[in-house]
Amino acid sequence: MLSSSVTPSEKRKAFRAGLASGTIQRFPGAFTPLTAPLIQQLGFEGVYISGAVMAAELGLPDIGLTTLSEVAERGRQISRMTDLPTLIDADTGFGEAMNVARAVHELEDAGVAGLHLEDQVNPKRCGHLDGKEVVGVEIAAQRIAAAVQARRDPDLVIMARTDIRGVHGSSSEGLAAAVDRAKALEAAGADAIFPEAMATLEEFAAIRAAVDVPILANMTEFGKSPLFTHQQLQDVGVNLAIHPVSLLRVAMGAIERELGLLAETGTLDEAVPRMQTRARLYELNDYAAYSAFDAGVFDFEVPGGFAQEPPARP
Repeated sequence: MLSSSVTPSEKRKAFRAGLASGTIQRFPGAFTPLTAPLIQQLGFEGVYISGAVMAAELGLPDIGLTTLSEVAERGRQISRMTDLPTLIDADTGFGEAMNVARAVHELEDAGVAGLHLEDQVNPKRCGHLDGKEVVGVEIAAQRIAAAVQARRDPDLVIMARTDIRGVHGSSSEGLAAAVDRAKALEAAGADAIFPEAMATLEEFAAIRAAVDVPILANMTEFGKSPLFTHQQLQDVGVNLAIHPVSLLRVAMGAIERELGLLAETGTLDEAVPRMQTRARLYELNDYAAYSAFDAGVFDFEVPGGFAQEPPARP
């Protein structure tokens, strides 16, 4: 009730243990706090908090328009709803080294287990769109070094994302650049590497061979990477798979279809069997625990003498 009973420190330790386990960690993206307990109940290992989703919920494109305070608040809202570790998208760190340091503190305070920082220029854009630009390796490494130095909990996972693969037209040139960038980011202190827009399993395998830290695969629909299975990714050494926008897309697709039905027929009676029931919603919101707590408070008897009105002041 109200918040997870698992501390952020425990979640961060669990995240690190999962990344080291040899079993791929599956992190669907929670597009609302209410989806976080559902992800937990269905047996996934963690929850992803997508920057693209946070922007979309505000009616904004994913081009770096969300603020640190908006991102931190959403991270806090989702993290409190689950015992699982959460990984949050921190874009480019909301600036350069000093901004990155402050972002780490804010997101650490929000209770996330990890965050990733990318090497795009500001303003950034979605990792699966064309026309991206990346900063030089020195600035990219500085962002990671600043984040590592700023964290207060050594178990907070600082992940480095590189978009350099998608900047190059040639697959061989892009992969070589991604390998070099991944090595530099690991040397700067990154706990894990997020190579964006890998085109094949062999490209993931090449990144795996290049670094000693865990690597992430972004399994976003309509993107540059094919939608490989978790087993395929694990077989080439991927440690973590995220599905950042999937739940939002599923939900928005259903919303659009049923709104069309309502506009056409004037009723949603036909759609009721496809809806989440009131009882299931109450389960996810933990109504029973809130009710029990409330009843306990109202049943509480104040010890004798303290329930009386205080004497009037002269």
